[in-house]
Amino acid sequence: MSTPWQRYAEEHARTADTMASVLLFASFLFGSEITMSSDERPHEVGITIALAAVGCGALLWQRSRPRTVVAVSAVCTAAASGLGHLPTPLLLGGLMLALYRLAVDTDRPTARRYYFTGLALVVGAATVFGPGAVPWPLKTISPAAWLLLPIVAGNAVRLQGAYLEAVQARAEYAERSREEEARHRVGEERIRIARELHDVVAHHLALANAQAGTAAHLSRTHPDQVHRILGDLAGTTASALRELKATVGLLRQTDDPDLPLAPSPGLAQLPELTEACETAGLTVHVSVEGTPRPLTAGVDLTAYRIVQEALTNVTKHAAAEAAYVRLGWSPDRLTLTVTDDGTATAPTATASGSGFGLIGMRERAQSVGGAFAAGHRDGGGFEVTTRLPLYPSATETEPEPEERTS
Repeated sequence: MSTPWQRYAEEHARTADTMASVLLFASFLFGSEITMSSDERPHEVGITIALAAVGCGALLWQRSRPRTVVAVSAVCTAAASGLGHLPTPLLLGGLMLALYRLAVDTDRPTARRYYFTGLALVVGAATVFGPGAVPWPLKTISPAAWLLLPIVAGNAVRLQGAYLEAVQARAEYAERSREEEARHRVGEERIRIARELHDVVAHHLALANAQAGTAAHLSRTHPDQVHRILGDLAGTTASALRELKATVGLLRQTDDPDLPLAPSPGLAQLPELTEACETAGLTVHVSVEGTPRPLTAGVDLTAYRIVQEALTNVTKHAAAEAAYVRLGWSPDRLTLTVTDDGTATAPTATASGSGFGLIGMRERAQSVGGAFAAGHRDGGGFEVTTRLPLYPSATETEPEPEERTS
């Protein structure tokens, strides 16, 4: 967190640079009065003031032209050292601030080159032209240490700024990723709900329409059968309302959008499905090959919905009297085959997969790692084939309790 002075300096950079220039100008003049003895005091006061004014005045452009400011400050400081002034921190203040700004705004190699160049100028002028009575550490080691300090501080500030920028960039990227993931999850949920709504509404409305048409037809020839068909029609609409309510209930779930439908239909409800189709005038024959195995909830729901949608298409789009459902069980997969003996006439029953019915069945099969195919049969009718992988269910993967021996 920045200090109040740092915030003020960032918001009023020109004012802060002017204040620093004035203070360093006074520091330069005060440092020029420090000597080892009164006999060695330089007499070029005017030149010293001019050097202080130029060197410290250049600091007003330290943010826009840091390299030029360092060069001007180094030349002025070296000239003051050549006049006999001791290179104390008071005299080096302007050059130190210029080096600090250069280290913050540029890279480390650039700051290192300007540091050694400025140090060579100051130390060389103090050694060659300075008073001989001044100890050599004051003319060499002291300036080297004081000028190195702003380089180290500037590099630290620059690295800290780069680190904060990197952290902010990662935070922004993470925020964008979360937003994209949220939009992706919302899109997937919308597709899932739309698929469920299509399956529920299309199936039950198709059955209800067929049952109503059958009742209207029998009302003229067999009025005694109309009551039974109307009862089946009421059951079909009630079932549609129950599943529709369960599907729409997903929109009200705020804790976990991935929760399945409750209750979730499966192949156990296949007899009820075939019975409902028979009330609409379609005879459904179910055959089983192999040994049935427990299914996971996702595969079970997928298998049921695919059979349901296939029978719905037969009811709506095929002039068929019977449909055949075959469940082929193998150790690693379940093969569902739904065929009819009629003639497909609607676009949703084309092999190219047009229509939401076939698209939804294909999406369901692919969502659990299965494969889907649909097309016309050579001998007439239409065939839907789905291969679904069998995953170990909870009952199969649960380890048996170990026997304890006493």
